[in-house]
Amino acid sequence: GAFQKKGHGARILSPDEAERLAKDHVLVPEFKQLKLEKEAQKNWDLFYKRNSTNFFKDRHWTTREFEELKACREFADQKLTILEAGCGVGNCLFPLLEEDLNIFAYACDFSPRAVEYVKKNALYSTERCKVFQCDLTKDDLLENIPADSVDIVMLIFVLSAIHPDKMHLVLKNIYKVLKPGKCVLFRDYGLYDHAMLRFKSGSKLGENFYVRQDGTRSYFFTEEFLSQLFKAEGYEQVVNEYVQRETVNRKEDLRVPRVFLQSKFQKP
Repeated sequence: GAFQKKGHGARILSPDEAERLAKDHVLVPEFKQLKLEKEAQKNWDLFYKRNSTNFFKDRHWTTREFEELKACREFADQKLTILEAGCGVGNCLFPLLEEDLNIFAYACDFSPRAVEYVKKNALYSTERCKVFQCDLTKDDLLENIPADSVDIVMLIFVLSAIHPDKMHLVLKNIYKVLKPGKCVLFRDYGLYDHAMLRFKSGSKLGENFYVRQDGTRSYFFTEEFLSQLFKAEGYEQVVNEYVQRETVNRKEDLRVPRVFLQSKFQKP
């Protein structure tokens, strides 16, 4: 079972959680941080080598959570062009292509291995999607996608893996291919999510920014930070709110607080 609520207030920590976070102020040394940045692609590639296509479940919740996929059409069977920035092995892409036959999808990922997995998927068809490897912080999307041609950009659990200093480069890159009046749909880790509270001492890279044992990194967003990030690149905010869930594992009698940020930003 799980309950879910949406709103603008950040999750309130228990006294234990607050104390634990307050004590964790030692940062990973700078030389190691630079190494993690340099080896980011290699670490994600190794992640997909270890987990192949088995790590993430197919995301059949996307169309339920993002009614905009239907709402942005002017008529029922209108063809839509979408970009999934950071597609992984296609857990979001393929359910979407199956459910909606009037979508053409561009999809890209940082990891060459993830892109290969997408291309090997039985559902992959060059008539319905174009998949390519891309570092969104430096590879120009215009090399693969025409300017102002995309109806919806999906940025789902992607920006959190990028160094906060480089996030604006991703939004600038995406802006060029998005049609005026169209939107970026965003979902990612929110402040005080369970994953943030589980990091052991010695994992902290900066404020709300951590490294996992496998070298991949994760940032936990506040509503204010995300809003400023998008607005600085010229986007208008449509929706930006925390989604708080409590996932209950009855077998182990565990209650796990999940916090995501779910948002929609428009290119004027």
